[in-house]
Amino acid sequence: MKKVPFDAVIVADGQFPTHRIPLAVLEQASHIIACDGAILHVPQAQAIVGDGDSIPDRYLDRLIRIDEQEDNDLTKATRYCLQQGWHNIAYLGATGKREDHTIGNISLLMRYFREYDVNGIMFTDYGSFEPVHGPRSFPSFAGQQVSIFNFGCTHIHSEGLRWNSYAYGQWWQGTLNEALADKFTLEADGFYMVYQTYE
Repeated sequence: MKKVPFDAVIVADGQFPTHRIPLAVLEQASHIIACDGAILHVPQAQAIVGDGDSIPDRYLDRLIRIDEQEDNDLTKATRYCLQQGWHNIAYLGATGKREDHTIGNISLLMRYFREYDVNGIMFTDYGSFEPVHGPRSFPSFAGQQVSIFNFGCTHIHSEGLRWNSYAYGQWWQGTLNEALADKFTLEADGFYMVYQTYE
């Protein structure tokens, strides 16, 4: 996982993390933005973004109300961060609970990367998702579980993984790989998502 100084942490109203890594990201955050009801988990958040339909009245003074329903609260919070000039964003609480929300939020991470120029990493209790374009090396450890999800590459080649990668046609094909040492490299000609478990 690359080390980036996050400009902001967005906390969604999914499963709030308990693992030390996402909690450390939250503790070190310069700015915390809550998606609507997530304010109950992070009452220290500077702003709440959403339609305000699930937050107690005592937090309404921090509400950035956005009533349009075309995008979800995670996207509204991301756009709010961009308006502040924040492009390096950590996402917490964006998975768990409803599976359709989990899949939607993970796929949105790639949308933010491609369309909004967001350098985002989504942290869960088990690992992290990061959208990537082109060749990259990733800090790792022997035995780390790695999954690669193709978003349009016609070529993917790996070094340092147990099984060589290729331009997967289906998402499941890139799952359940394993790092062999403290680094692995992916040569790719397009967009893809990398999931890495914690040590």
